[in-house]
Amino acid sequence: MAEAADNQGASPAPARRRWLRRAIVLLAGTPVLAALIYSPAPRAEAAQAASVDVQLTSMAPTAPVKGDTLTIRGTVLNTGGETITDAHVGLRVGPALADRTSIDEAAERTGFRAGADPGEIDPAYAVKIASLPSKISQEFTLTIPVNKLELDKDGVYQLGVSLSGVTESRPSEQVMGIKRTFLPWQPEAAAKRSQLTYAWPLISTTRVTAETGSDELQTPVFLDDSLADELRPGGRLEQMVTLGKDLPITWVIDPDLLYTVDAMTKGYRVRSPGGKPVQGKSKAVAEQWLSSLEAAVQGKKVVALPFADPDLASLAHHGKDVSGTLGQLRPATDKAKQAVETVLHVPASTDFSWPVDGAIDPSIVNVATSAGAHNILTRSDSLVESGALGYTPSAARPIGAGTTAVAADADLSTAFEGDMLNAGTSTLAVQRFLAHSLALNLQKTDEPRSFVVAPQRMPSVSQVQSMAEAVRGLQAGRWTQPADLEAAAAAKPDPGATTQVPGAGQYPEALRKQELPVSAFEKIRTTQNTLNRFKMILAAPDRVEIPFGNTTNREMSTSWRGRPEEARLYRDQVQDYLIGLTEKVKVVPKSDATLSGHSATIPVSVQNSLVQDVHDLVLRVKSANRTRLMFSQDEQQVTVQGDHTQTVKFTANATASGPVEVTAQLFTKDGVPYGKERKFTVEATEITPTVMLVIAGGVLLLVLAGIKMYASRKRVAARAAAEESTQPSDESPDTGAQSTEGSGTSETVDR
Repeated sequence: MAEAADNQGASPAPARRRWLRRAIVLLAGTPVLAALIYSPAPRAEAAQAASVDVQLTSMAPTAPVKGDTLTIRGTVLNTGGETITDAHVGLRVGPALADRTSIDEAAERTGFRAGADPGEIDPAYAVKIASLPSKISQEFTLTIPVNKLELDKDGVYQLGVSLSGVTESRPSEQVMGIKRTFLPWQPEAAAKRSQLTYAWPLISTTRVTAETGSDELQTPVFLDDSLADELRPGGRLEQMVTLGKDLPITWVIDPDLLYTVDAMTKGYRVRSPGGKPVQGKSKAVAEQWLSSLEAAVQGKKVVALPFADPDLASLAHHGKDVSGTLGQLRPATDKAKQAVETVLHVPASTDFSWPVDGAIDPSIVNVATSAGAHNILTRSDSLVESGALGYTPSAARPIGAGTTAVAADADLSTAFEGDMLNAGTSTLAVQRFLAHSLALNLQKTDEPRSFVVAPQRMPSVSQVQSMAEAVRGLQAGRWTQPADLEAAAAAKPDPGATTQVPGAGQYPEALRKQELPVSAFEKIRTTQNTLNRFKMILAAPDRVEIPFGNTTNREMSTSWRGRPEEARLYRDQVQDYLIGLTEKVKVVPKSDATLSGHSATIPVSVQNSLVQDVHDLVLRVKSANRTRLMFSQDEQQVTVQGDHTQTVKFTANATASGPVEVTAQLFTKDGVPYGKERKFTVEATEITPTVMLVIAGGVLLLVLAGIKMYASRKRVAARAAAEESTQPSDESPDTGAQSTEGSGTSETVDR
């Protein structure tokens, strides 16, 4: 029998061949008989180790029916050191696999095992390769009518594509390499079909900063322009929309992504290495993507996650004890519904929360429901079944307090997490996904069941394409029928299904290591406290409350997982920018002043460099020495228009001479200091009555001296006039000049 099964050149009658294959499988399942009949197998497997790498690049149709022709394309690569001759690529069809465990075990097998692997089908459908030199690859295409595959009952069949040939050191024909895949066989619609929900996530990383322009629209500033790469044709998000529009899926959307793209359509700026933001250039790309998405979601179910997709596990494990943190969840849920309806013009459900990888524990459930959700999208590897049922129960599990855990199937949900760039990897993943979905429906139970697929949050382009191929494979509806996420949550739960939420100790350690630390939530709280004080003084607080409120949600986003340094830098930049805004309202530094006299006014200026007015501020001045200098009123209300400076005057009274330090400080209306205090020195000078008398006496003496000098000059002028009138009329000028000199005794006396 072994010889007949492994003789690749033989072609027994179909009935006899099926009997031989079943018999061999039964014998192989018995350890003693298998050892007796197939004892050479280990030696053959060792000798052939990875001589040829077989890859299956495509398989169509993925789920054939009667009358179809199966086409399998692939490549064979000779990884050994010898040339393979007289080779051919053939197809091997195994018996129907019993259950999902058998599918996984078959997928993990690599090498060929004579006896365990079935013989080839009719060699007429093999592809001959005369020579395959070392390190050389060659493409092949197998084309086989489905009725030649000898498929019996409905089920999942294992397919093996192998290359057989000879080498100089191995002159007898042997299997040099094999690749296994699965063929789901359900040619007619099943009497009982499972409902299957595929969650299609539209989520991306945080791109928007807290910074906005001073214009009326408050143009946002982005960290970079990388989102455009995801939106343009061929990009990740573009593929999600283009492929998802024709599939029976439930859209699961982060509203922050909608707000971000919508902002791009209205104009945005991007941070540049030079520091000053530059104008974004992808407005048209954003408009096209948003238009395509709006058309794609019409008539489809849309689930909106809380704004910015908060990391529920991080909040539960590290953030809930930091005051004010959990209070951010409810507003995030409210914003979610508004965002979808405003941007996409369709209704959205906000009744779902989605912890990372569907992993839950009691604290995560409590945090998730505090956001207003009644349904938690978990996964079957978190809500593990005991195995007593003998089948996989429906996704919906009531876990108490009106909350439903929707347990997505772990195998289906993780089917496309690998590198799907390789066509061979993608093909195998698609066939394995379809095999599991059929195996689920074939399980023995009379009750209709509902299953959910919740893939990775941000699948790559190749992963999206593989996901779409798998969903298309189910569209014929022969063993599943599509359902939306709300219907899955409302489906009748299986009374025997596990509803016990795992304890905190069962939460995956690998996921715990990626969570936001307590310090992250403390930093967020500090920023929020600063914001609360700042907006109290603003005439238009919405201009900071809205952008910073959104930023607070973004600081808690699941998208920071695996990127701790980027997350820390983002939080620091948010805090630094907010502090910079608060410092635009300040007491202007003041130089020292001198106070001459008993009292005088001292001016203090408050500058507002914001674009909006500030009010409800109190400016206080304080003397360091009240016995020397005091103010009749030491505080005044302050209102300053945007981009203006307001000067406030304080009346000061000096009671003694000497320098006095004065402090000027702004306060909010509730008495909390605002901004930096400013210190300056006032030189106070006291003027006593004695000093005043001395000054008055000095002034009087100066006046009297002036009067005396004036009278003396008048007498001298009068005497000179009298003498001039008594001189002879014929006296010469020269003589008169001499006579005048001779009368100098009297002039000398007057001086």
